[in-house]
Amino acid sequence: MTTATAAPRPNTPRPDSPPPHKHQPDKPETGPRRKPPTLLSDPYPTLARMRQSAPVSVLQSDGGLRLWIIPRYTDVRAALSDHRLAQDVRRAQTLADSQVEGVNLGAEITHMLSSDPPDHTRLRRVVQAAFSRKRVQAMRPMVERITLELLDELDPAAARHTTRTTTATATVDLIRDFAFPLPILVVCELLGLPPQDRNLYRKWSTAIVTQEGDHTAFQQAVHEMGSYVLAIADGRIRRNDRPADLLTDLLAARERGELTDDEIVGMVALLLIGGHETTVNLLGTSCLALLRNPGQAAWLRADPTRMPIAVEEFLRYDSPICMATTRFTTQPVNIGGVEIPQDEFVLLSLGAANRDPARFQDPDRLILDRQDTGHLAFGGGIHRCLGALLGKLETEIALTALLARFPEITLACQEHDLRWRNTMMLRGLETLPLTLNR
Repeated sequence: MTTATAAPRPNTPRPDSPPPHKHQPDKPETGPRRKPPTLLSDPYPTLARMRQSAPVSVLQSDGGLRLWIIPRYTDVRAALSDHRLAQDVRRAQTLADSQVEGVNLGAEITHMLSSDPPDHTRLRRVVQAAFSRKRVQAMRPMVERITLELLDELDPAAARHTTRTTTATATVDLIRDFAFPLPILVVCELLGLPPQDRNLYRKWSTAIVTQEGDHTAFQQAVHEMGSYVLAIADGRIRRNDRPADLLTDLLAARERGELTDDEIVGMVALLLIGGHETTVNLLGTSCLALLRNPGQAAWLRADPTRMPIAVEEFLRYDSPICMATTRFTTQPVNIGGVEIPQDEFVLLSLGAANRDPARFQDPDRLILDRQDTGHLAFGGGIHRCLGALLGKLETEIALTALLARFPEITLACQEHDLRWRNTMMLRGLETLPLTLNR
């Protein structure tokens, strides 16, 4: 994407800052860098300039599509529930085709995140019971079991069948060896998909969420995933195999005429991709944030029961979804005195909103016992992330167990050599080399 230009700025006052916090965090990192940060490695200075300059900025995508960026907390929160900002990807694709050529918005996949009522209401109703607070809490033993199994694979002491008091060191890639397999194995159990195919799911996910100018990989991933899901579904029907999982629920909904084959594929794709991408990113950025802030890490280690409130701050501080999925205006929309015309594409910057100093004090600092809560990391309105409770449960269990198992964790490379996901929608690391000591 090219540089954004600010829309006209209205003369509107900014809200007062919240009261001070009781707990002082570490100071932001100020040491010299061998390489300057990039937009992918640190988008927050650019987002801050956009937020300060105007309530709306206009940006041109690489494909030539004009995008209106909303970066301020109050405006983003209101826009998340504004019915004039539609998300139906088929209508969005038609609109994009009328403006520029060759822009792919992913209309090949139909799911509730890319739909508006009444389709959205129907699709969400089919699966929402599986993500209720009671059902998610019932998954705790399963998540704990998977977490401990993965940690045993990382732990050289466990691998050698030695006692837990043995001093041992291991260098691992936390993303590859822990942050990715944990949520994908949970999703596999939830959906009833073969866990041994998890690298295949990751390949499809990467092709879909990081699509660039050449959409061949995207289209191939969509085709392969669709064929794969329907083959598993057809096999179950032939064998009259109905295990107690979410795929069985989807097939039952198809029999009742509530879902089509394409919608089953889209739902599985959304749950498979959305169900692990957010947690993978959150686990990686949370660990990196603790390495950058040893005082905060010590505060957390001193009382692991603090983890649930810490997870809320991790979500705010480095939101795993930086930009919400693309919306478009169905009629003119006024944002802070700036009118966005009808038939324009809009991006809501969750990452910018969660660092807004008008809403959060010292927003660029990690404050694990933060009092000014209310982040937007999971979006809002009818499209608020259905798996928010599960993602927080996974992160809470995973980080608690990781810190308990390894008293010392250090970065095994220079920070400026870390690689980030090649997408502005997601905020996550490609790799995170760590040295684990116990």
